[in-house]
Amino acid sequence: MKRLALGLAAALTLSAAALATQAATLKATLIVAEDDDRLDRSRAERAYLGHPTGPAEDGVKLALEEGQFELDAAGAAVEVETEEAADLAAARSAAVAAEKAGAAVLIADLPAEWLLAVTDAVKIPVLNVSAAADPLRGANCRANLFHIMPSERMRADALAQTLLSRKWSKLLLLVGSSPIDQQRAQVVQAALKRYGLQLVANKPFKLSADPRERNLANPLLLTAGTQYDAVWVVDSDGEFARALPYRTVLPRPVVGDAGLVPVGWHAQFERFGAPQVSRRFHKATDRPMTAHDWSAWMAGKALVALASAQPKGPNTAWQQALGKTQLDGSKGVSMTFRPWDGQLRQPMLLTDGQGVISQAPIEGILHPTNVLDTLGTDAGEKLCKAPR
Repeated sequence: MKRLALGLAAALTLSAAALATQAATLKATLIVAEDDDRLDRSRAERAYLGHPTGPAEDGVKLALEEGQFELDAAGAAVEVETEEAADLAAARSAAVAAEKAGAAVLIADLPAEWLLAVTDAVKIPVLNVSAAADPLRGANCRANLFHIMPSERMRADALAQTLLSRKWSKLLLLVGSSPIDQQRAQVVQAALKRYGLQLVANKPFKLSADPRERNLANPLLLTAGTQYDAVWVVDSDGEFARALPYRTVLPRPVVGDAGLVPVGWHAQFERFGAPQVSRRFHKATDRPMTAHDWSAWMAGKALVALASAQPKGPNTAWQQALGKTQLDGSKGVSMTFRPWDGQLRQPMLLTDGQGVISQAPIEGILHPTNVLDTLGTDAGEKLCKAPR
């Protein structure tokens, strides 16, 4: 009996090895920016809400480890290589090389311009895990570009819904001087209009080391002279925003890039299995899971789902399958990519940094087909002309 048991164990081992050899492998490449300024140590230590604090590779790796049982059951495998790019041209070259080497999917943690260059250089699907700019889902969309990171419009709509539910209808808007902040401010105003909120004043601020310009970032001067229910601050850098709460003339909440902040994920989310996800990530990386980490984790889960569903499919099938894939991101709903702009539908979390205050879509917000489409560009207002 002992010899039989040993023989059976050996046979099972050989069988497993044979299955692993025969497994259909989905090859993917993660392309990231070399020496990413966002991950500079001094900046990451500040842990601004909505900003990354570590590499995207961490989230992808965790998802593949968690999905190994599913892959084994399907007789499939996923291989992900990471490539660093020093500039736009290097990112494009890395994408072309990856496709030639057999990659079926690219994961991109890149600035918007680099992302478009990479997407235009290949025919395989590209998963965007960091760029939130709305033009990437609109005028600059691509048929093979899919977005896991929530768009700026989704963030703004989530916050506008929350303000509406609390009847904080009069908003003072403070906007940074950078071109990115100016663009984001336009998105905020579109969200305010969508949900019938009133913009009582729009004031610019500027952080400067010049003593003659110090009043341009003085919270007391910026928040004086008008009545408002809340102060919405647009500050992509994060330095001005983090010092704004509790320094306004009127005792009012601060929202936007400080105070109450809309994010795709927060480590203190306590529903739908989220605590277990955050704990596994923290154990693996020794840092809290951010929205950027969640997006990378979801990209890894998308690879597992694709490989499991079509373990023997040709590369040309991956994009079509991705558009139909349903993903579980521990947010309580099944998430899919919108056919009109490639954006992953998902609930948003509203956090003050200590915990999750609420979720959006807010209860009572209605939509004729899918309430998740109240966050971001809806089908009727799409600007994306790329065929899908």
